[in-house]
Amino acid sequence: MKKWLWVLMLLPVLGLAQDKKTALEAQKKRLQQEIVQINALLKSSVKKRTNVLTEVETVQLKIERQDALIRLTNRQINRLNQEINLNLRNIEQLRTELEKLKKDYAEMVVAARKNQSTQNRLMFLLSSESFWQAYKRMAYMKQYAAYRKQQGEQIAETTKTLQQYTNDLVAQRKDKERLIRENREAQKVLDTVRSRQNSLVQQLKRKEKSYAAQIKKKQQQQDAIDREIERLIREAIAASNKKAGTKTANFVLTPEAKALAASFVANKGRLPWPVEKGIVTQKFGTQPHPVVRTTTIKSNGVTLSVPEGTEARSVFEGKVLNIVQFKRSNPIVLIQHGNYITSYKNLSRVYVKKGDKIAAKQAIGQIFTNTDTGKTALQFSLFQNTTPQNPALWLYQMKY
Repeated sequence: MKKWLWVLMLLPVLGLAQDKKTALEAQKKRLQQEIVQINALLKSSVKKRTNVLTEVETVQLKIERQDALIRLTNRQINRLNQEINLNLRNIEQLRTELEKLKKDYAEMVVAARKNQSTQNRLMFLLSSESFWQAYKRMAYMKQYAAYRKQQGEQIAETTKTLQQYTNDLVAQRKDKERLIRENREAQKVLDTVRSRQNSLVQQLKRKEKSYAAQIKKKQQQQDAIDREIERLIREAIAASNKKAGTKTANFVLTPEAKALAASFVANKGRLPWPVEKGIVTQKFGTQPHPVVRTTTIKSNGVTLSVPEGTEARSVFEGKVLNIVQFKRSNPIVLIQHGNYITSYKNLSRVYVKKGDKIAAKQAIGQIFTNTDTGKTALQFSLFQNTTPQNPALWLYQMKY
């Protein structure tokens, strides 16, 4: 009984351990997929002979993901160490229990052999002083036989459980050895990439002022686009207020639009990505440039690097609010979801027009590929009225 109580107490712990193992494996798979995409970006950079800044940015991204992969594998190794230690304790406890069961069973067998003849059992019954005593002796003999059978079954079951734990231990040790080998290989790759980065950084330092100026100019262009997007959203807000005969800083929604906005909010953290597959190469908010650390960059959304030919898709149902086209810039699609707006920048082709109703995951355009750098990247933003929101909090499992 104690044995099964102990096993039942372990079940929730084993369930949690399995959930954690599955989560770590899923994270690792995502990281490995991202590294494959980054390798493709690096290959494209070398093929296109891009400037040093572009290559260093991609190399830095590879270092971050490779380092994350090593840290995650270390977590897997630590988890396996904990499982191995738990298994060793379980095996030791089961061995002790099995020895006791075998000893008790052996003593029963010896005792049974002394009284195993039919004559001895019959004499034991006939020597009873009353019918009631004979009945009790008969019941005792049945109980003893049942207990002996139970002990034999328990020995077999404990032996089976012990063998399973032993098999698990062998498998866990093999997994640990495999993970250690993977980490060694990952560390070699990381060392090689860091060496490449150091070489590129030395080249970059010779023209750091020039690259800082490039980054600043690019940021100014981005800020101008963001201001235009804000202006267009404000115009739409003003139009909704005028139609409703009110004057506020936010959208005035119809009952249908309110329901759409509520559904959008209900899916926070579960919205599909605006691309089928991609990696985050620039995160939301203000941050130092990943390479030229003296320069600050700001983003109202996230930048997703994707394979060439990738299409942008709407993250939720809605209506095309506007198509934005600047001189020397690529088209931008704005989609309205009640009082929420999603923005899809850097398209080469647009499949929709202003006023179109859009379904979730509907392709809205093809993402532009820079022929000089070989990069294909979508800049995705999300607004509540005119306030930028962090897409990582809204899109499914977006981690950076």
